[in-house]
Amino acid sequence: MNILFIGDVVGSPGRDMVREYVPKLKEKYRPQVTIINGENAAGGKGITSEIYRGFLEVGAQAVTLGNHTWDNREIFEFIDDAKYMVRPANFPEENPGKGIVYLKMNEDEVAVISLQGRTFMQPSDCPFKKADELIAEARKRTPIIFVDFHGEATSEKQAMGWYLDGRVSAVVGTHTHVQTADNRILPGGTAYISDAGMTGPYDGILGVEKEAVIKRFINNLPVRFEVPKTGRNQLNGVYIELNKKTGLAKKIERILINDDQPLTF
Repeated sequence: MNILFIGDVVGSPGRDMVREYVPKLKEKYRPQVTIINGENAAGGKGITSEIYRGFLEVGAQAVTLGNHTWDNREIFEFIDDAKYMVRPANFPEENPGKGIVYLKMNEDEVAVISLQGRTFMQPSDCPFKKADELIAEARKRTPIIFVDFHGEATSEKQAMGWYLDGRVSAVVGTHTHVQTADNRILPGGTAYISDAGMTGPYDGILGVEKEAVIKRFINNLPVRFEVPKTGRNQLNGVYIELNKKTGLAKKIERILINDDQPLTF
């Protein structure tokens, strides 16, 4: 069982990279499951129904979200009907949408869980307790469990990785938009990385125009963050190989595509 995960897609530059490179990555890695984090896909904040459908059309089986889930109000019109969209499961129970989806891949089933950290993030329920609850549910159906942990603090992400080691197939961090170099297989067999990185502008700062961010740091006054519409782009993600019978990982490889590191076969 092979899984391809695409890190936080930011605006139209990120969507362009998905359209261009996901088919090439699927050709290279032959994943059975492709998962895209799309919480920044609509102008850097939120997602629309059209963008969600576009990700499925390009070959994604699931789309995960994060702290920007509710930023585009259109989501309230379609999230309950979006079978393959996964918002953080530890949002309050009254929130629409779902925090786990099951993907049927021939004779195998894959559980995809989204969780959000609490350190330096908006208030939410405990992600560790919610993970226990959903893993107990999922393991009645499948040993293949993928967790997108959307968090700010690397310490919290590492804590979640160790907490779930041996109980899930992978814990992949998202949110900070900078790919980390700590991809590894933990001793219990869980694939881990603190952050898969982002897909979008290569010459911006975390996916937005660098001039505005620099100005904010210099004068500490409010500025409007915009996603650059022109310029060079990048795609970040990870490729994971699993033992489909045990659900444990055999390999996790970082994917980084940009002008300095082009895709090679």
